[in-house]
Parts: sequence; structure tokens; C-alpha cells
Amino acid sequence: MVKITSCGLDFPTAPNLKKALAEAVDAGYAFICVPIAHPRYKRVITVEDHLGKVDFQALAFTRSDLLLSCQDWNNLVLGKTSEWIDLDSCDEKIRSHSEEVLNQEIMFATHLGLPAALIRLHGLEQTNLARFVCGKVSMENIGYQADFWFIVPMISPKVQADYYRSDVPESKSDENDTWHWWNNMRLTCASDRKIGLCLELSADLPSQDILNRWLGEPIKNLMIPTSLFLTNRKGFPVLSHAHQAFLKLCALQKIQLLLTGANRHSSYKHYVQYLEHVYQLAASGDDVSSYSKGFEDHLQIPLQPLMDNLESNTYEVFEKDPVKYTEYRHAIYQALVDRVPEDEADKNVQVVMVVGAGRGPLVNAALYAANSANRKIKCYAVEKNPNAIVTLYSLKAEEWGDKVEVVACDMRLWNPPEKCDILVSELLGSFGDNELSPECLDGAQMFLKDDGISIPCEYTSHLCPLQSHKLYNEAKHTNQEHRAHYTRFEMPYVVHQLNTFSIAPVQPLFTFVHPNKDPVKDNRRFKKLTFKIEQDSVLHGFSGYFDTVLYKDIRLSIVPKTYSTGMFSWFPIYFPIQHPISLKKGDELEVNFWRLINKKIVWYEWSVSKPVIVPIHNSNGRSHNIGLF
Repeated sequence: MVKITSCGLDFPTAPNLKKALAEAVDAGYAFICVPIAHPRYKRVITVEDHLGKVDFQALAFTRSDLLLSCQDWNNLVLGKTSEWIDLDSCDEKIRSHSEEVLNQEIMFATHLGLPAALIRLHGLEQTNLARFVCGKVSMENIGYQADFWFIVPMISPKVQADYYRSDVPESKSDENDTWHWWNNMRLTCASDRKIGLCLELSADLPSQDILNRWLGEPIKNLMIPTSLFLTNRKGFPVLSHAHQAFLKLCALQKIQLLLTGANRHSSYKHYVQYLEHVYQLAASGDDVSSYSKGFEDHLQIPLQPLMDNLESNTYEVFEKDPVKYTEYRHAIYQALVDRVPEDEADKNVQVVMVVGAGRGPLVNAALYAANSANRKIKCYAVEKNPNAIVTLYSLKAEEWGDKVEVVACDMRLWNPPEKCDILVSELLGSFGDNELSPECLDGAQMFLKDDGISIPCEYTSHLCPLQSHKLYNEAKHTNQEHRAHYTRFEMPYVVHQLNTFSIAPVQPLFTFVHPNKDPVKDNRRFKKLTFKIEQDSVLHGFSGYFDTVLYKDIRLSIVPKTYSTGMFSWFPIYFPIQHPISLKKGDELEVNFWRLINKKIVWYEWSVSKPVIVPIHNSNGRSHNIGLF
């Protein structure tokens, strides 16, 4: 069940910090958010007068660190910087003084060990603030530095004010789009992972496309003003249906919540109880969440089962999929019924070869399908992994008997005693062909009779442009010791994507058909895709998917629009780019994608040619390739 990762309570000021923290915890909140600098203290930075005497009162700009233990400061308190600070003021004195004050507050937040310092953005032009923050997050010589979370309203105050004035035309400028406030800060700070977003929920929500774009950002806190809450018949706080729907999307990403504003109901505890209820509702019907828990936005190197022998744990995870093997049973069942008329059921024995049998789930699917269809089969289980072969021989001895012949051999090298009617395989990766199914099945199709069928008979990779500050930073900080810096951006990663935004609809890329009737087998591919950009965004790479036709209308898919609900055997694949690209509404994004082969390896290359040109990624498979042996 999805629950709030944590929900905090914001205090504009806290005269008694211990009391405020105790009351918040008693009401069910996990932390509090308070100003770093107490407003009652003198805000003077220059502490020496003309005689060189120190004014120690000027140093006491906030409360003592002795009020709480270090553990409480580290886990229960977020700090807000003073909102009057303006590092981009036109007045040099204000700008200089603001920088000194902000530096003082950040130093103290670091001293306390606060997990983050919150800074409110007031507009688009914040270049000097960005320089200050960039300087802090790049200080690698110190052991600890607080993260920076920027408070950004979902809709700018000016746009909200103008909405109620009929005499003011709607403005489309970047200044009035608060996403650009955040994006300018993010890009100027080189998309550093130590900066995050504290998104302030608005009364009037923007379009779903804009909301989806926000959900592709690193939202550390969703600030919810108490003024947004309605009152139900029983007197308790509730949110509108639109706000609830957005909150449920935030729940899937386990976004931390922060309640702000005056108590407008009987108790603050009723707000957090209601928010907990909405988060729990978000889990309804989410069959994949228990399997994917802990893998959200976590980059994994794709498997190479042709080159490496899979471990028992890997087989076990995939065998738990409630959808994949059910659809394979349906496909084999339908193929048997089509190939063997009812009046030949007792004498027509179909030869079924399962190539890449693993620990036998597809063999069991074939036997189950034959029994359900009341058809006779002779089954071969072909597998190269010597460790999985042990399991297959055990199953033959204990369960299958003479129904199955186990073959310990690479399917490309086996010389079968007879040809088969149905060739069954499950060699697909997250991008369809990335586990070398085309090469394997081109070699294995010699086993097929002239009228034989392959299950699957077709599969297609798909691609879409992706915005994800999170995944980009995961790739940026991937450990690639003793390798060139660009290597981490020239590798595909399998990842359960949550904190992402699809910039444009998914498009098909490469298709492979089996059996492959072409006299010359060539699995190299090239395709150029053009995506129309519908709103301003930042390109951080591409998300890859696949769908497959097992037999006739029986399909499996991880493409979002046609996703096989409940299936979890495959996560999407992520192809990063080395440098993020800013995109404007109306741009055409042109991506070039290659699948290339030599005698030893298969690899992908990708590049962008519009609206800007970027270098080819993974040229000659220098950073990542897939071994044929």
C-alpha cells in the first residue's frame, strides 16, 4: 500500500522550536519547516566597528543549535532562507548584503546538518543566485553540504491575478511560466543532483500536459496551502477532485508533502490524516508496485543472457510474472488448434521446440496448452546455461518424463534430429532486440518446417524523447572507473521510470519478423524519427519500449498506450544524452538511431540532428555493446 513518504508542517516562525516540533509530531507530521534565521534577531553581517570591537549580538542571528539534538536537526527540520533576500537586485547594496546574509544562513544550515535549505524563487532572472548555489554545490572538498530546494509556485502570482481581470490579455512569456523559473536555475547549475524542487500547489491547476511536465522534475516537496482545502459535511478538510487526482500521481512517486498556512479546521492532524487517505487510494489496482519497490528510477545495466549465464534469482523473478506465461500458453494453444484439426487430434503429433528454455516455464506452458487443446506434442527444451540444464534434467526426471527431450546446447549450433512445427522462444529485452533475439532466431529457424511458425512471430522497438532530471543525474553519477567521462552517457539502462516526462508520443523504430524469409539475413537497422514538441521542455535522453506479436492477435507490450496490464518482466530502457537540450514549443526534434553489427558484437548508436546537432553517441560501440558469443 502506498503511504506518504513523509508529511511536514510549515511554520512561518517558531518562537518555541521544541514546542512546535512536539505539536507537529503529536499531530502526525514527520518533520517541520522553519526559517533558518529568527526574525527577532539583529540582521547585521559586519560585526566589527571602526575600533575593531566585535558586536557579538550581531552574530546571534538565530536560535542556538543546542535546542535540539543533532539527530533531530538532521531528520526532523527543514530550513527556509529569508524571503527578502534578493541576489539579483538592481541595487548593488541590496545584492551584496543579500549574498552575505544568504551565505550566513546556508553556513548555519550546514552546521546544523539540515537535509536541505529552501529558497523561494520570485522570477525568471536569478542568475546571480544560481552562481551562488552552483558555487556551493560544487564544493567537493567538504564532507557535507545541505541540498538546495527551490520553492516555485505552480502558477505565477501575476498569471493568477490576471486570470480574474478581463482587461488583461493572456501572457505566454517565459517570465509568466514558473517552470522556466525552475528550469533556468537547473540549467545554470548544470543540472546538479543536489538541487531540487519544492512545488507549491495552486488553487487553479494548469492543463494535464503541464502537470505531467512538473511530474518529470525532481519534486522533493509538494507544498499544499491549507487555503486549498474544502470542508466536507462532517467538517473535515478535503481537496477538490482535480487536486486529489494530481496528489495520487505524486503518491506513485512517493513525493514528500509539506502543509503550509494557518489552521482552518479544528486540528492540523485532520489534514495529514486526509492526505494519508488520498495516498493510500493511489495504490488501488497497482499490481506492479510490490514487485518494483526499490527499483523506481534506479538504473540497471541490461542483461546479456547470450554471453552471460543468468543466475537462479534472475530466473525466479521473471517466472513470477502473472501475464507473460499466460499469454504464451494462449498463443501455443491457438497455434495447436489451428494446425491440428479435431479429427486428427489423436494421431497428429506436433513437434514443439523451446529454445532458450531457462528453467522450463515455457516448456510447462507448452505442455499445459497441449493438454488444454487436447492435442499431442513432442517437446524439445534447448538451453545453453549449464546451471539451468541441471534444473531441466531434474524436471524431466520428476515431472515431464518422455514428453520432453532436454538439449544442452547453444541453439545456433544444435543439429536437431527432426524439424519442428512450432518454435517457441522468449529472448526479448526491454528494447525488443537488445538481447539478440534476431541473431538467435535467425540461427534457430533452420529447425522449422516450411510451414512452421515462430512464437513470437514479430516484435517492434519504440522510442520517445524523455525529460528526467532524476535519470540524467543517475547516469551522470554512474561509477565508470578508469573509463572516459562520456561512457556513462553512451550506455542504455533498464529502469522502472517514475520521475519522468514523455516529451512527445512514442513512435515505432525497428521491426523484426520470424521466421525471417530474406535470403540474406541482415539485422542492421537505421531510422530517423521526427517528434513535434508541444510544450517547452528539456531533453535528457530517450525512453525505449517494445511490443511483440506472439501469434495472431495475442500480444505482449510495455509501450505505455498498449501496456499489458500487470506484466513486470520488462522495464523500459533509457538512452541518455551527454548534455541536456532545451526545446521550445513548435520545435521539431529529429533523432537518428542505428543498430549495428560486426562479427563479435551488436551495438546501438544515437544522435540528435534537430533543433541542434549533437555528436554521435556510442560510436563503434566504444562504451557499450552486446556480445554475440
